[in-house]
Amino acid sequence: METEFTPLVSLAGGLLIGLASVLLMAARGRVFGATGILAGFLSPSSSTDWAWRAALLAGMVTGPLVYLAFAGDFPAIEVPVSKAMMIVGGLIVGVGVTYGSGCTSGHGVCGMARLSPRSIVATLTFMLFTGITVYVVRHVLGM
Repeated sequence: METEFTPLVSLAGGLLIGLASVLLMAARGRVFGATGILAGFLSPSSSTDWAWRAALLAGMVTGPLVYLAFAGDFPAIEVPVSKAMMIVGGLIVGVGVTYGSGCTSGHGVCGMARLSPRSIVATLTFMLFTGITVYVVRHVLGM
């Protein structure tokens, strides 16, 4: 399977994620961890806590519409696995997020930037198992 690397689009996305992380930390004193934000949205501690989470999630959901406005079309998205594999993968990620106390945005972006030892270990674990999974799926299972 061939993949397409888009350095400028990737750089722009990374800069926007970094900017959002810095702004959230500066404005709310909170780490930009997507799963933590979603969990707090589903069971907020207060109405102001819910409001900023709702605004951030709305931005994440409407982001593709902004892309559509500028590009004139949605980007082509190809998922080279079955729906069953995506469901299994999503469940595995959910378990990992629960046991790892966070996701790649919380640990990989914010935790690494803060030089958090726990986040460094979590991110290295994410990356190691991602590599192992890709190897097994592509070279052992031949998918």
